[in-house]
Amino acid sequence: MVGPVLSHAFTIGMMGPMTGQTPQTQPPVVLETSPDGVATVRLNRPEAMNALDVATKEQLLQTLRQVAEDPAVRVVVLTGSGRAFCVGQDLREHVELLQSADEALFATVAEHYNPIVELLVTMDKPVVAAVNGVAAGAGASFAFAADFRVMVDTAGINLAFAGIALSCDSGSSWTLPRLVGPAKAKELLLLPRTIPAHECLDLGLVTSVVPADGFDAAVEELTSKLAAGPTLAYGCIRNAVAYSAGHPLTESLAREGEYMDRTGKSTDHKAAVDAFLAKEKPAFTGA
Repeated sequence: MVGPVLSHAFTIGMMGPMTGQTPQTQPPVVLETSPDGVATVRLNRPEAMNALDVATKEQLLQTLRQVAEDPAVRVVVLTGSGRAFCVGQDLREHVELLQSADEALFATVAEHYNPIVELLVTMDKPVVAAVNGVAAGAGASFAFAADFRVMVDTAGINLAFAGIALSCDSGSSWTLPRLVGPAKAKELLLLPRTIPAHECLDLGLVTSVVPADGFDAAVEELTSKLAAGPTLAYGCIRNAVAYSAGHPLTESLAREGEYMDRTGKSTDHKAAVDAFLAKEKPAFTGA
């Protein structure tokens, strides 16, 4: 059954609500870092269902660059504040730019959306999307760019681009077919609807679905495990998979060889082998 939040997401499509917004008094993106190296990047416009205006996109891009380059960060979590993960482009701003024929309306794809997705896909550390509520349009695309998607059971996904006569963006034409296959991807993009959480799980759009009262614990369990793992190897693996999507077998094998050489000479690999021989649990440093 589709709840009121999901029905609203279907109506607004890839965009945030136009009315009822209060002035922004908090930063639109908040960064929280735990002692074990888990960086949580939180979209912080709950009154707008974390819709993406220029200020939010610019700060999100800056924050993702920061955590990607920080060697102390071992895992990145992308999530939202309030009842939504992210409903995509902010409608109020979109309408203003459209009515004024401002070229910034379409420049945002190259200036914001594309580099955000590239960072999510290619940074040298695992990325977890903690889907705390509805994800629509670019918000759904951001979630697809993560390695893991943990979804609360009251949430849903809506690929609403075609509903407002737009093509897809934020990498959904690249990530979605790799999750569900080309035929299903086209169905979901051409005939947008809100997909409830458990159907998302059945389709392979998300990694797991958990009740609201266990959501934070499930995210923490996954991220703690990843943070304690061999993050150098994790980065090489995720980049090898991304590379193989656009290259033939021979080139992919060569890239695998480069990553195997790098990880085979790493301190983490030596620690893992030593721990195996000693029948102990290894301690990884990401080096």
